Amino acid sequence: MKQYEFWFVVGSQSLYGPEVLETVAKRAAEMTEKLSAVLPYPLIYKVTAKSNGEIREVMREANYDTRCAGVVTWCHTFSPSKMWINGLADLQKPWCHLATQYNLEIPNEEIDMDFMNLNQAAHGDREHGFIGARLRSPRKIIAGYWQDPQVQQRLGKWMKVAVGAAFSRDLKVMRFGDNMREVAVTEGDKVEAQIKLGWQVNTWPVGKLVEKMNAVTQAEIDALMDTYRASYDFATDDLETVRYQAREEIAMKKMMDEEGCMAFSNTFQDLYGMKQLPGLASQHLMAQGYGYAGEGDWKIAAMTAILKAMGENGNGASAFMEDYTYHLAKGSEYSLGAHMLEVCPSVAAGRPRIEVHPLGIGDREDPARLVFEGREGDGIVATLIDMGGRMRLIVQDIHVVKPILPMPNLPVARVMWKAEPNLATGVECWITAGGAHHSVLSLDVDAEMMRDWARIMDIEFVYINKDTTPEKLEQELLLNDLAWKLR
Repeated sequence: MKQYEFWFVVGSQSLYGPEVLETVAKRAAEMTEKLSAVLPYPLIYKVTAKSNGEIREVMREANYDTRCAGVVTWCHTFSPSKMWINGLADLQKPWCHLATQYNLEIPNEEIDMDFMNLNQAAHGDREHGFIGARLRSPRKIIAGYWQDPQVQQRLGKWMKVAVGAAFSRDLKVMRFGDNMREVAVTEGDKVEAQIKLGWQVNTWPVGKLVEKMNAVTQAEIDALMDTYRASYDFATDDLETVRYQAREEIAMKKMMDEEGCMAFSNTFQDLYGMKQLPGLASQHLMAQGYGYAGEGDWKIAAMTAILKAMGENGNGASAFMEDYTYHLAKGSEYSLGAHMLEVCPSVAAGRPRIEVHPLGIGDREDPARLVFEGREGDGIVATLIDMGGRMRLIVQDIHVVKPILPMPNLPVARVMWKAEPNLATGVECWITAGGAHHSVLSLDVDAEMMRDWARIMDIEFVYINKDTTPEKLEQELLLNDLAWKLR
């Protein structure tokens, strides 16, 4: 991950004189220093903007500085918003409007006209907010006291979203072969994806991967086997199968790193020259921050990488996921998520085990894979679909639980969850919205962050939560269709 930073631009005007402006600058520097100590990325005070020229210059600088992942604005005093028009119109980075004030309370004895002239954020931010609405600029608005932990947490989450947007703009996806035949949801408009989301999605033949695999040395495999032993328990004596997965992983990583790719897809229908479908290989690559999806699903592979980048420490607990089967007993309704092999160990409850089992599909040797249960916690599942003319991001709130059954004969990683508002309604709403059978499950990224990301990327957002009903969702989707057709 790059060393990203965020720029703090404070609004004022020359009307108040140099003494007020010096105080504003001093306070802005203090605020950024204290906020940077608790936020996930540094907040850099850039300027107290007092003119159209200053604002336009700093916004243009932000656009071209690769370290700058976004701009945070705040109006300490009254800042006439007409002078912000050109700069905000030029701004191409994510924008957060922090509606706050320097002081926590009204000082009963000190408040006079001098105090009022200096501390005008209450209406300065409203003037600033108007021009954002008038320009119809996508922005995040966070209101509250800047030293309030909740405000700081929301600002930190928005920073992670903005980093996810920057990551998306530079993302390259390597497709090993094409999509699984006849599967609709894995298709999509790659040109539209690059225009909207920045992704470069291209295909490399499986034969090239096999060439790279054949060039992997025994020493390289030995080193990766040591890494496996440090991270996972071996529940198999079939070390040659595990070593073959290591060979696949090393080759895939080399190809992706050579091309600057951070996500990949493959399909069991295109394994020309390979003895095994990558299982452990794909899982351990995901643990390192690479995105993945099966069946050639390049959209979910990219989203897995992006949610990981938005998570804790730039590689959070997010995993490629597929709804496999339901538990429909009354009062005990759950989804069981898994995949043939490839669930990321970042969501594991304990130390994963390396096991070797038959796959039953793909006509190849039995592959090694990581087997584990998902850890408990509140989370989301998110999927991105191509609606023909626009992208739609669907997000659903879930509560991951310890699996209610041991399932001793299920030879794959598994995650079990309760869906909001309940299993049946959630399934109806997911299907109504066109939700894919592939998704990204995250225990780090929440729905607010995904809404912010969709706003930055200018795509449709659909949210299934505790208050969702099929009737409300149908009406929302109808209005969305009308609104997006008019854009």
